[in-house]
Amino acid sequence: MQKAPLATPLEVLQQFESHHYTIPSAFASRLKTNGSKAFCYFEGREVSWAEFERDVQKMQGYLLSQKIQAGDRVGIVAKNHYAHLVLLFSLASLSATLLPINPQFGTAELGYVLKNSEPSLLFLESELLSTVQAACQEQDLKPTQVLLSQSAKVSKQDLLPTLEEVLRPFEHFIAPPSSAQADDTCVIIYTSGTTGFPKGVMHSQRSFLLCGEAYIERLYIQTNDRIMVVLPLFHMNALFYSVAGAVCAGATVALMPRFSASQFWKQALDSKATTVNLIEAACNILKLRPRSEFYPGHTIRCAYGVRNNAHDVFLNEFKIPYFVSGYGMTEIPGVTCSPYGAIQKPGTMGPIGKHPNPHQPWAECRVVDDEGRDVPDGQTGEMIVRTPIIMQGYFRDAAQTQASFRDGWFLTGDLVSRDRDGYYTFVSRKKDIIRRRGENIAGAELDRIIGNHSDVAEVATIAVPAELGEDEILAAIVLKKHATANAHDIQAWCAQHLAPMKVPRYIAFLEELPYTPTQKISKAILRADSSLISKAIDLSKT
Repeated sequence: MQKAPLATPLEVLQQFESHHYTIPSAFASRLKTNGSKAFCYFEGREVSWAEFERDVQKMQGYLLSQKIQAGDRVGIVAKNHYAHLVLLFSLASLSATLLPINPQFGTAELGYVLKNSEPSLLFLESELLSTVQAACQEQDLKPTQVLLSQSAKVSKQDLLPTLEEVLRPFEHFIAPPSSAQADDTCVIIYTSGTTGFPKGVMHSQRSFLLCGEAYIERLYIQTNDRIMVVLPLFHMNALFYSVAGAVCAGATVALMPRFSASQFWKQALDSKATTVNLIEAACNILKLRPRSEFYPGHTIRCAYGVRNNAHDVFLNEFKIPYFVSGYGMTEIPGVTCSPYGAIQKPGTMGPIGKHPNPHQPWAECRVVDDEGRDVPDGQTGEMIVRTPIIMQGYFRDAAQTQASFRDGWFLTGDLVSRDRDGYYTFVSRKKDIIRRRGENIAGAELDRIIGNHSDVAEVATIAVPAELGEDEILAAIVLKKHATANAHDIQAWCAQHLAPMKVPRYIAFLEELPYTPTQKISKAILRADSSLISKAIDLSKT
């Protein structure tokens, strides 16, 4: 039996009444036809759109009892949890703001975020209680705290109310009509840069919904799709692509606490997921996992974020027919995207994306040199962007906000090239450029070449100081199990595929590479490791 053709992205949107680009109005327009349909799958349980609306009302009752009002901030420090979604929607109805905070933050970084954002209320996992309380004590902060669930590890004197307990009195609460506006700040996401403390990126309800509508275009999301979320909800990808896309399409969120390589395929099968967002590191991990963990009965039809080196495995072994890859930042999500089911250029970020409504203005991109002049197609320059989905600024950091723009264009700090068809290719972060013997070398290029060696599982190349100034190149490498390559083998491979000045001087074989909470290799941690060079093999001396 032939499958029915997919509805076009515009047809998906046109199934629902128009809204005012507020989260409450968009949800209400979908709720009218989706009441009994699953809105969220979490920990083996399905919650319908109507049940979710009831949970949002209960949360609003509690928030109002805590005097939460427009402009206030409420934090949650946890792995992915159903409460993230309930809080986002209930706070949006009150014109208040969600602070999804990285649960892996240490006391100092968590303390900075809490001091900078000053949440009135904080939801947290019980396992994180000591870290949260230490951070609050150091910063002299006293937010009301609620545990998502009770843990036997928490001593009686530290007991706090649980989510279930604080919501119980509001089982029958009827929330007042929302006065939310499209430009209300709905979320502040703290991004970790290469240096300094995290910056709080503010986004409006309008941005959230525009991004969700564009996500329908990216993956041809249908109302019967089940969007698997394995990336963290303190990250733009999970919130503004997966969750917002599900809301705008009237689809279902299949929410996992975190990415688990060993459980990924079983989770996909159990949740009946049809699409998923991944990042390159997660794809590479899945590619290397034992095939005994793979469940061929999964129903994933499209995966976002699968890069060129994993295409064959995902297509031929994992049987996922469609891939999409794009470019965005926390400040400017959803800028470019390879078109679904159309011309794919593996290794590129695709052309500028679009919205299902052809009349909705979208992103503009330029590739410029250091003086801000446009460079010809095929040449490398910094990508600068002007887009309707753009941050409202960095929270309480006007100077950094101003420094991020020039003449209305956002400065990405990413070096790219554009081909004659308008497809963009990432070259490197400006800060990932290695200056050696008067030449600029892109660390990303070296990672790609060295990563193609048959014995290399993961690699990260960084600049280290040279004796006479400028930089030398160090390649931190994790070998595959049972690999036999040594430093000289890697050097010979590089010499075969790279210009002589790009061949690393130092090779450091490590058991593992450091990762960020969003599962990206952290070159910042490698650069900060002063002992790394002493662990490395200096090929100039062998």
